[in-house]
Amino acid sequence: VQLVESGGGSGQPGGSLRLSCGASGNTYSTNCMAWFRQAPGKEREGVAAIYSAGGNTFYADSVKGRFTISQDSAENTLYLHMNSLKPDDTSMYYCAGRGAVCSDYYLSRADVFPHWGQGTQVTVS
Repeated sequence: VQLVESGGGSGQPGGSLRLSCGASGNTYSTNCMAWFRQAPGKEREGVAAIYSAGGNTFYADSVKGRFTISQDSAENTLYLHMNSLKPDDTSMYYCAGRGAVCSDYYLSRADVFPHWGQGTQVTVS
């Protein structure tokens, strides 16, 4: 599976950005898709996840109510709609996929996601 993120860039506090992640290859092995982020000197943090078998979504407390994860299965594209941006949202954002169950537990388990994109930078200032 190949994952390619796009849509990062600069945003203002209170503003919005939308990230996209296009998937190709054996997308059947990505039932659980997620967004992670990592700022310099910090650990990788799970932001949001979506389980294709039912559409359940899961969010980190830090983004709940501000970010929305969605998926266009026909286009094999994952999105992260980011609203009410804060300077603390500044980070490199990665999309990731795994071919198994999904829950908020897996937002703390970056190690069990075998498929990763190259990342896209988001800067809020």
